[in-house]
Amino acid sequence: MSDLPPSELLRSPLHDRHEALGAKFAAFGGWSMPLEYSTGVVKEHTAVREAVGIFDVSHLGKATVAGPGAAAYVNRTLTNDLGRIGPGQAQYTLCCDDATGGVVDDLIAYLYDDERVFLIPNAANTAEVVRRLEAEAPEGVTVTNQHRDYVVLAVQGRRSDETLAAVGLPIDHAYMSFAEAAFEGETVVVCRTGYTGERGYEVVAPNSVAVALWDALLAAGEPHGILACGLGARDTLRTEMGYPLHGQEISLDVTPNEARLGWAVGWKKDAFWGRDVLTAEREAGPKRVLRGLVATGRGIPRPHMGVSLTPDVLLGEITSGTFSPTLKKGIGLALLPSFVDPDAEVGVDIRGRREIFQLVKPPFLDPSVREA
Repeated sequence: MSDLPPSELLRSPLHDRHEALGAKFAAFGGWSMPLEYSTGVVKEHTAVREAVGIFDVSHLGKATVAGPGAAAYVNRTLTNDLGRIGPGQAQYTLCCDDATGGVVDDLIAYLYDDERVFLIPNAANTAEVVRRLEAEAPEGVTVTNQHRDYVVLAVQGRRSDETLAAVGLPIDHAYMSFAEAAFEGETVVVCRTGYTGERGYEVVAPNSVAVALWDALLAAGEPHGILACGLGARDTLRTEMGYPLHGQEISLDVTPNEARLGWAVGWKKDAFWGRDVLTAEREAGPKRVLRGLVATGRGIPRPHMGVSLTPDVLLGEITSGTFSPTLKKGIGLALLPSFVDPDAEVGVDIRGRREIFQLVKPPFLDPSVREA
């Protein structure tokens, strides 16, 4: 999470609002962020699956790459192909190490035009992503770290449309696209993205309107059962969808091929960081791949628990594991050798007891994120 003492952790502009809602805080990526509120993780999780929830994810990074050829520069460094999308669209992509192919970070790129790309990396990796982009930026292209300039609010769930519309924010754009709108005299960006598997939006707004926007969205969502949600529910929601978390499913020691993220790589591009090593690995086949696990009994997996084919044949360890509030059973993710049968049953060492799990291909639930 974070090695910083509490006094040195960054705080969201909404910290006081979270305290008023009874939030329990945790250190994450150098920030003090809500882990859960007085309602608890399960109720927050359920609100998103059945109605609507709002998350303060202002710890996420923000950076702008601007100048003549900015989009072309981003396209020859990050993995995905910006040529597949147009202005006003967003794209999931990866920043990989050129020498090893390991994942420095996964991020969302907002394409404004040929001369402006807005990036949202993960909190702990923002400085490193910016450093790498700055180091190779061509003349005239600037990379600006705006980590603390904006809040990011994720409004997620099937009633998210009604909630945003009630405060005058746009909802008539497609999945993975964004639109600008005015709120209290400031420009906010509304993107149809999220980390929950449900229909929803992420709203990027200047800090000056953070409190007013949070209050307005909570009030607008009240008739629809909105709950403020913390990082605990965010984690159970994304795990149900099999979405990777940096530092667990992806890292400098894990490649996109291993993490089943090859769909986020523009393999036909002439250049991106890690292209040569990743192409060679793809052709040979990765030695390990990310698998999903579902408990056949009552076991709940947690990170670093051992996964075995037989009691004496250790395969790897759990990268993410939790109790699924939707499925009412334990689920997990693990990087396992490629030779393992994708339909095999495996054992997970849970406090010295070997519990049986069924391997599956994530997501654990059918996603509704793209629903019209």
